[in-house]
Amino acid sequence: MARARVSVDPAELEKLEWPYDWPPPWRNERLVGHDTAERTMLAAQQTGKLHHAWLLTGPRGIGKATLAWRFARFLLAGQAGGLFGAPDSLKVAREAPGRALVDARSHPDLFHLRRTMNPDTGRIRNEIVVEDVRGLGEFMHMTPAMGDWRVAIVDSADEMNRNAANAVLKILEEPPPNAVLLIVSHAPGRLLPTIRSRCRRLSLHPLADETVIMLLGVYAPNTSPDERAAVARLAEGSIGRAVELASAGSLALYREMVEVLSTLPDLDMPRLHGFAERFARRGEEANADWRSLNYLFDGWLKGLLREGAVGAGTAPVVPAERGLREKFLAAASLDRWMEAWEKVARLLSRSDAVNTDRKQTVLVSFLTLQSVMR
Repeated sequence: MARARVSVDPAELEKLEWPYDWPPPWRNERLVGHDTAERTMLAAQQTGKLHHAWLLTGPRGIGKATLAWRFARFLLAGQAGGLFGAPDSLKVAREAPGRALVDARSHPDLFHLRRTMNPDTGRIRNEIVVEDVRGLGEFMHMTPAMGDWRVAIVDSADEMNRNAANAVLKILEEPPPNAVLLIVSHAPGRLLPTIRSRCRRLSLHPLADETVIMLLGVYAPNTSPDERAAVARLAEGSIGRAVELASAGSLALYREMVEVLSTLPDLDMPRLHGFAERFARRGEEANADWRSLNYLFDGWLKGLLREGAVGAGTAPVVPAERGLREKFLAAASLDRWMEAWEKVARLLSRSDAVNTDRKQTVLVSFLTLQSVMR
């Protein structure tokens, strides 16, 4: 018997795609810290040298997708045609014709390639599959319906499987006129070299801590100034990551994690078991804690490696962190810490991939660090 296919209301589907409290990129008007990138795209359009494909790169959560949508909005609903003189920014008025259609992702000259829902399970797929790409080639070769351009956004290219990537490559090999492909990538080194070579690359950089703190005041207004400053440092220039950490109460999680780390090499096992127990739960709150731990644990170990490599210490985010990295580096060589980081990264990644016991994963990760210090 065939399995019943799951139907999801569009509003519910958007919640699955974007389960956050702040605006999604296709409706977010606030882009700060990337003025140079904006001017580059604007100049390319105004000089008639607009490349058919752009690769927007940089760390996750810094505004790459927001910039892509900002440019798409400009081409489809702004003054890109020059009817009112040359615009000096990518900003598009709310009342501009076609603006509402772009924000709703229903503009006939717009294609959004992203992970889609599996109708058999009712869940968002883990990757972009070739079936998602099939309509893109046909779309790119159609005549614009409402203006001068057709625009497709791939967000993110890192999520394409091999077949999907090859299908996108075929489109890039025969670029149609009056069509622009905007490709968002957090890790461009993992893309096919032939995809990278056929795009104009625009690298976006992490935001300054001051910018992240300012934006946290907008997106997470209930946090205190001290919390915003601490979260901004943990987020390393990513406002998306900062808001997620703030929303999940991850500063308290980080403090607890560091306090357990500070008991090494003896390791306070009752405290460790209490800490790990929170990840044995299931549900959205537990999943948010787990995502935060993955990022925070990995980030702390990377900070340890950076400090060991360049010899410059970083100011502690929480009191228990003071002198902790120095203690770790004095206990073992940088090579051994590199091996430990790689092992812990594999443990955390494998836990998500094969759905293993999260509590046990946390216990083994801390014991791995203990073995290095003894």
